[in-house]
Amino acid sequence: MNVSIAPLATRPEPDIGAEGRSGRVRRFYKAYGLTISSEVALPELQPAMPAEPDIVIAVGPIDFPRPAAEGGTAFRFEPTRQYLSWQAVGTFLISDASRIDVDPEPDIDDPLLAFPLLGPVLALLLHQRGLLILHASATAVGGQSVIFMGDKGAGKSTTAGAMIRAGHLLLTDDVVALDLSNSSRPLILPGFPQLKLATDATDAIRIEQAEVRPQVHPQIEKAQHRLCEGFSGGAVPAARTYVLERGERAAIAPLPGAAALPAIIKFSYVTRFGRQALVGDRASTHLSQCAQLAAGIGVRRLEVPDGLERIDEAVALVERDLATGAQAR
Repeated sequence: MNVSIAPLATRPEPDIGAEGRSGRVRRFYKAYGLTISSEVALPELQPAMPAEPDIVIAVGPIDFPRPAAEGGTAFRFEPTRQYLSWQAVGTFLISDASRIDVDPEPDIDDPLLAFPLLGPVLALLLHQRGLLILHASATAVGGQSVIFMGDKGAGKSTTAGAMIRAGHLLLTDDVVALDLSNSSRPLILPGFPQLKLATDATDAIRIEQAEVRPQVHPQIEKAQHRLCEGFSGGAVPAARTYVLERGERAAIAPLPGAAALPAIIKFSYVTRFGRQALVGDRASTHLSQCAQLAAGIGVRRLEVPDGLERIDEAVALVERDLATGAQAR
């Protein structure tokens, strides 16, 4: 069994490390099995002792044109450097799959920087490191893990929250990183102990072991739930991939092979940026990874009943589906 429960910080993280060139304190964190040294405060992540970092996050100027339109974005992808700029937040430069430079807009504080930094920016860096990245949520159930994919509003985080309330462990929310180096045993790497839930889901599910963090911007609707327990600290073999849809009753049905691969491609994180993000041979590598996952564990359609009061019906069905699969093996 590969599941372990990592000890989580229950008090504000200490300032660890020396000042960087920006004059900011460098802090050390763990996420996705990597050590991160960051000049941006990221209390969403688990603190770590100073060590040789796999990823360095530094604050400083970036030579890249800002988007002109209000709320606009600008991206540029090169083989070893990727630029991402949000007019209302700042500009980010990923280089050599190991460094993220951050150039904030004036008066933007760290909690707002963290939203793109721990979402699309980190997702693209992990993609550059050879992992398959899905826009999804994942939970650990015993020695197995399940992935919840779906369109916006399908209930990925909500279903993961209901799984946690039922006693299972969060692996990651929003950014799922899969290590496919062992073709017969895909692993989901643990992200960090946070779940983002809409107000109605927060009221309906009520995860007791979570601390709700203050809202960082009026336009960010989902609340950040920092888990005090219920987080998996170890990588877990992937057993099921579900595409969530709304329905009248909880139901699971396998997607045919011809539909499984397109579903994984659709919900892979890099496709949000289009073909431009797949520079050089990365397009063929990405397709091969998606095909490997589709062939290895397949994709199932999970119908979640309308109405949050019935979310536990979907949880019970997932538990039975996993138990059936374990018996079949």
